[in-house]
Amino acid sequence: MKRVIGFVCILLGLLVGLFVLYKNSQYSQVTRTFSSYTLLASSWDEYKQQFLNPDGRIMDLQQNNITTSEGQSYALLRSVWSDDKPTFDLVWKFTQDNLKRPGDNLFAWQWGKRSDGSYGVMPDGGINTASDADSDIAFALILASRRWGDGSYLDSAKKILPDLWKIDTADGAGSRYLIAGNWAQNQNELVINPSYFAPYEWRVFATVDPQDNWNAMVSPAYSLLNESGQSPLDKSRAVGLPPDWLSLNRSDGTIKATNLDKLTTNYSYDAIRIPWRVALDYQWNKDPQALTYLTNSFKFLADYYSQNGKLMSIYSHDGAALSNVESPAMYATALGYFINADPNSAAKIYQDKIIRLYSNAQNSFDKSLPYYDQNWLWFGAAMYNKSLVLY
Repeated sequence: MKRVIGFVCILLGLLVGLFVLYKNSQYSQVTRTFSSYTLLASSWDEYKQQFLNPDGRIMDLQQNNITTSEGQSYALLRSVWSDDKPTFDLVWKFTQDNLKRPGDNLFAWQWGKRSDGSYGVMPDGGINTASDADSDIAFALILASRRWGDGSYLDSAKKILPDLWKIDTADGAGSRYLIAGNWAQNQNELVINPSYFAPYEWRVFATVDPQDNWNAMVSPAYSLLNESGQSPLDKSRAVGLPPDWLSLNRSDGTIKATNLDKLTTNYSYDAIRIPWRVALDYQWNKDPQALTYLTNSFKFLADYYSQNGKLMSIYSHDGAALSNVESPAMYATALGYFINADPNSAAKIYQDKIIRLYSNAQNSFDKSLPYYDQNWLWFGAAMYNKSLVLY
């Protein structure tokens, strides 16, 4: 009996020793037991469990369970790329039934519980459009029609696109631009959120809606992106990073910071999406404008990451870090730059900053993360693994 006990003690000691060696090695930092397909499929399933209400709306749990057209558009895109038609149909039905604006085929940006206890489009601007969500919804419908061979999705997209052109785009200094929404223009200026630019979508829209010149928006968008990173705007210098928001003079095309509260020139929550969107255009269409813009405009991020081993969640237009915390969405979207300009750093960021947030035990990204970060972790991982397709 003593011999058995001694053997067990030796075995336990060996196991403890092996565990200590493992914890102190590089391998403890690496998650290696699942494929990219598993990560994308399982995290999508868990995301639905956490954020998708049975009625088909995505709830932003950190913002009083509000539902936005953005959240609906992300769910539609993820559904079609995940080959999840039942969820797509559920989300699309809620979006049509509750967010469609009266008088046009675009969507109210904010829906939820109002002060009187009723549910519906929120007051004080909730009925306004967000042009990125309108665009992403139309694009998701086109992808759905291609993936599942259902012409009703394409019919719906064809209804959205003329209103998207009429209401969410506008002329400025001889070019056509996607503006921030129905509210974002007056006689003199356009309010633009550059992270709403999605040239890969416009190229597809041109094949579905030939009456509107969607392709003509591509080159002006790249020119504006370049200029917005080079212009100091409201700072003394610029480091190449595009701003969250800007204002464009409709007469001469000059740009400046907006005079609207909270619409800053920082590189943060909004603008971080730009390298992902531009990289997707390059991945699908090989437009040299996209590659040139990526490699020239985001060197600041490469230098900061090289020097500090991390990226902060918010940068001023002049490159000052305005936060001392990291953001999962920052890394996931910055992959668009690193994949094309520095593949070695892209691989490290993917492993250290994205995979490390995925839990094998829960089959999901860290559930404490808000819906925005979880969405962009998924989109970033999908891009990295070339899982985003046009069908």
